[in-house]
Amino acid sequence: MSAREKASPDVSFDPEAEIDPGRALVPAVMRLNEQRVDRGFWPKIRRVAAKIPFAKEALSVWYCAKDDETPIAAKGMMFAALAYFVLPVDAIPDFIAGLGYTDDAAVFTALMAIVGRNLKPKHKLAARRDIERLRGE
Repeated sequence: MSAREKASPDVSFDPEAEIDPGRALVPAVMRLNEQRVDRGFWPKIRRVAAKIPFAKEALSVWYCAKDDETPIAAKGMMFAALAYFVLPVDAIPDFIAGLGYTDDAAVFTALMAIVGRNLKPKHKLAARRDIERLRGE
């Protein structure tokens, strides 16, 4: 069966491809984003927690996305933002000093405006605890 014959021809994925924000809530895309985040979030946040000012927000979003009480639509958007943060391919490569994480920060800022009300005090508290541990505060 060819892609044109499939009932949903646009539901095939390349794990290395950029994330299309318009598809963030497609169940298969959500699963893929969650897998990307599960594999890459903690290794990356450990490496960069001391370097990026939005690390606490990223951790809060991670805790909220993993919470069973978070609505599925919010989770989809959160996993898309977290996957963007984790993937090495993005608008401004992370290794560019001074600029590398500005696009990631913009994604988290937009995300907070859209689904930030889903972040509970318990998510923020867990993030603050972890960021202090990761930064050695």
